[in-house]
Amino acid sequence: MNICVIGTGFVGVVSAAVYASFGHTVVGLDIDPNRIEKLKQGSVPFFEPGLTELLLEQQKTGHLTFTTHYQEAVPSAEIIIVVVGTPSTAEGQVNLTYLYAACESLAPYLAEDSIVVIKSTVPPGTLPDVKKFLIERTKHHKFGLAALPEFLKEGTAVQDTLHPDRIIIGATEPEVFAKLEKLHQPLHAQIIKLSPASAQMAKYASNAYLATRITFINQIADLCEKNGADILEVIQGMSLDQRIGAQYWYPGLGYGGSCFPKDVKELAAYSRSVGLADNLLNDLDYLNEVRIPRLFNTYKKLVGGWTGKKVAVLGLSFKPNTDDIRDAPSIKVIQLLLNEGAEVIGYDPKATENIKLFLAQTEHLTYAASLDQAVKDADVIIALIEWPEIIKYDFTQHRRKDVPQWIIDTRNQLNRQILTAAGYRYIGVGR
Repeated sequence: MNICVIGTGFVGVVSAAVYASFGHTVVGLDIDPNRIEKLKQGSVPFFEPGLTELLLEQQKTGHLTFTTHYQEAVPSAEIIIVVVGTPSTAEGQVNLTYLYAACESLAPYLAEDSIVVIKSTVPPGTLPDVKKFLIERTKHHKFGLAALPEFLKEGTAVQDTLHPDRIIIGATEPEVFAKLEKLHQPLHAQIIKLSPASAQMAKYASNAYLATRITFINQIADLCEKNGADILEVIQGMSLDQRIGAQYWYPGLGYGGSCFPKDVKELAAYSRSVGLADNLLNDLDYLNEVRIPRLFNTYKKLVGGWTGKKVAVLGLSFKPNTDDIRDAPSIKVIQLLLNEGAEVIGYDPKATENIKLFLAQTEHLTYAASLDQAVKDADVIIALIEWPEIIKYDFTQHRRKDVPQWIIDTRNQLNRQILTAAGYRYIGVGR
């Protein structure tokens, strides 16, 4: 098949490379000439394990190319996959500006019997509006339309795409279902055929439910700190119940990243727009927003105040194995510490340059090139993200016997016994 993928962000590049690996002819399209030029050279503008190798391999075979021109990519495409950003407004509503801009640009070149696939996360009810929009701008009205929500996790995106839990296709026409089923046959995954509205709602509901699990276990962790229970033991006691399961219990500072905060806010805003404001979704967003300030107010009391303390912040991305800092806890944590008078030194294996650009030149904030440099002489060490090298690091070599030192383990991944035996004052979450 000839495929055009519009949007070369995280999902777009991964999808284009994987579809090309199936032997399809894929063109990645973006209006950013600098990004396209880098991709042509095999340079991925973000870190994702295994993606650079796949990208280079597929460009070498000729199955994958990139362009900035709609007239080059769209006319011959049987399937046009739109995967542009749909950010949230200040009120939490979805911003569809980039989606409609892409649709306006592709419409004049849309071939008969081609299929426009919306892979971007959009609210239920968007597809009928997109269809009307395209009909008003095309030379003909003979095209298909579908929703194809993505469920990729940054850090494992290539493997997630190659080995998905399920493929959800939202459409109304049998020929559209058939074509998209054929496209995804090499994945050998269960294909679920839904209405477009149900497909889009399934994406929002999936992310909101996972965010709910994180928020719920954080609430239980807070109670554990009041009564002497250990959240890790509590999770062990819960998870063998088959109705509950052992996956996705992550007590910590709350959820972050490019999807969960955005999707929860958008689903909450959507619920308010249809008269259902008094619901769990709006509470989820609030509880997540206030969690870091509340926890760090507690930590402030435990360490005797932040003023004048040297604080090592380890893990600047929002999760391991990515350089993505969107809604990363490090941003709130660093700004909070600086406002309280701390000297902050940050470290991350991949995301340091992105944080530098985001926070610009900030007084009392420096960055370390290594863990050794970051934690040396630190009064407080905060392990924010469970990068393997942070979890495995021997912090005891930097224990200063003459002064108190704290380690705040926000993901409960460090060895508490070893650290306390070395003389550190250990602070976990729900422990």
